[in-house]
Amino acid sequence: MSEILKVNHLKKYFHEVKAVDDISFSVERGEMFGFLGVNGAGKSTTISMLCTLLKPTGGEAEVAGCVLGKEDEEIKRRIGVVYQWNVLDDLLTVKENLICRGSLYEKDKRKLKKRMEYVCEILALSDVVRRPYGKLSGGQKRRCEIGAALLHTPEILFLDEPTTGLDPATRKSVWQTIGRLQKEMKMTVFLTTHYMEEAAKANHIGIIEKGKMVQYGTPFALKEEFAKDRLIIRYQPKKRDSIEGLLKDTGFLYKIKDEKIIATIPKTVASIPLLERIEHDIEGFEVIQGSMDDVFLNVTGIKGEKI
Repeated sequence: MSEILKVNHLKKYFHEVKAVDDISFSVERGEMFGFLGVNGAGKSTTISMLCTLLKPTGGEAEVAGCVLGKEDEEIKRRIGVVYQWNVLDDLLTVKENLICRGSLYEKDKRKLKKRMEYVCEILALSDVVRRPYGKLSGGQKRRCEIGAALLHTPEILFLDEPTTGLDPATRKSVWQTIGRLQKEMKMTVFLTTHYMEEAAKANHIGIIEKGKMVQYGTPFALKEEFAKDRLIIRYQPKKRDSIEGLLKDTGFLYKIKDEKIIATIPKTVASIPLLERIEHDIEGFEVIQGSMDDVFLNVTGIKGEKI
């Protein structure tokens, strides 16, 4: 699999503020790459540089085979961008919006019409194409924004927090759309999001903090390193002391909360020997696997609830 995005020592300084400070990473063609960080970490600045909207202070990047800073017009033709805020015109119909956007890249009306029909079909926009954009629901608007970004068949689709402010059902619908794009169009997706369960869908994840790339890897590898599983034990009241003693003897960290013992475990299977020893002293148990939320909190140093 070839690299469609290469970033080497990229920097963006605003006087003494180092918004992006010497980051390097790559994205494989056809994959979904999750780019995570707290507000102000440098995510949007990085995307703005890769999309040619900001000139880097230093470093270099290659986007879809084009050198940033030298082939910016060609980069614009090869990328699509969906911002976290809607940018289409509320007063125009969906069709009028798509024609306006598509005509920036395609002057042949027949080709543009054919492309628009395909985009409307794959994004399920046919039923709303003649309606004013401003009258649509949040999910419909998001699909229209994605459609506008796809009209020129980009090689990379940048999604900057695409589901912010949407209800769970609409978020699910948008993600079904993104999944279909990847499957049918072999689209490379560069994603920023604050929803960690969305980030877990990515093939690789990069975490940026204070302008620096602090972690990079697969969701599985990051969870293995930075997230711990939790064993929740509902104990019989008279057996609490003996269970606590066993946990101390075996070196498990734990706390008592709401008449339950919550212990950290290195991996799920580590709970089996312990449960076998206390099976007659408990009323039930539950194992909760480490999540991308745990990874994000631990990597960025945000104080979450400690076990």
